Amino acid sequence: MEFLYTYETLKLEFPLVEPERAKFVILGVPFDGTTSFKPGARFGPTLVRHATLNLESYIIDYDVDIAELPIADIGDVAIVAGDPRKTADRVREIITELKRINPNALPILLGGEHSQSLGAVEALKPASYVVFDAHLDLRESYEDNPYNHACVARRISELGVREAMFGIRSGTREEVEYAEQEEIAWVHARDYDFEAFVELVKPLPEPVYLSVDIDVFDLSLVPSTGTPEAGGLRFWDVVEAMEWLVENKRIAGFDIMEVAGSGLGDVTALTAAKLLFHFIGAMGKDRL
Repeated sequence: MEFLYTYETLKLEFPLVEPERAKFVILGVPFDGTTSFKPGARFGPTLVRHATLNLESYIIDYDVDIAELPIADIGDVAIVAGDPRKTADRVREIITELKRINPNALPILLGGEHSQSLGAVEALKPASYVVFDAHLDLRESYEDNPYNHACVARRISELGVREAMFGIRSGTREEVEYAEQEEIAWVHARDYDFEAFVELVKPLPEPVYLSVDIDVFDLSLVPSTGTPEAGGLRFWDVVEAMEWLVENKRIAGFDIMEVAGSGLGDVTALTAAKLLFHFIGAMGKDRL
């Protein structure tokens, strides 16, 4: 089945199913129209898909081969160049149509700048938004654009979605004050531990949308991303948290955003691909 505003691109190498029958549906969002430091997030979806060629489909941690799971890849969104709002509208429409034909499908976005998570959240209407990110992304507007990547958590908060943020180490005073005003819980990267994570997410209402801005990780794992920040989390910090969410909360959707780069085999894309496989494996280990 073809979706409006999507086009074919590089896909995962193992057997895929039609989106009508899939449990996991991958959608690339090759957009970096408001990137404010290092460009290249438009190549993120292709780089991550290519990086999966380096990985075994068997996830040793869970004793599950994700090649045996019902996964679809519906290609990439045909973005509206330079317009994050109109592109997010397309993301919203695609995911809305996907859920119409397959209510059980779990959308997975590969990006692409973080502004585009908004379209997925608008379509899926989760009760909570759990995000791993170096930045608060709670600005009212940035560079005269309220849909800039630095504003995505603010726009999602305004939808009435509960938020919890982890790995934070950058933000403005105004963003911190907004978080306090709206009772948005966040944990600084230097204070992060698994117990702190569970304490904050346990009371969150379901379903939960899980978003990972790749810049949450230590820079050695993600040298190619739009707004890199020193002092990030370990790979297994995020995997452990993700496993807890999968086991204890109903997941509405998932994304890995802000993967950038200009060459195949990029370290950042390899990190994202490994995280993608672990998410699908954790979700699918009891569903074979």
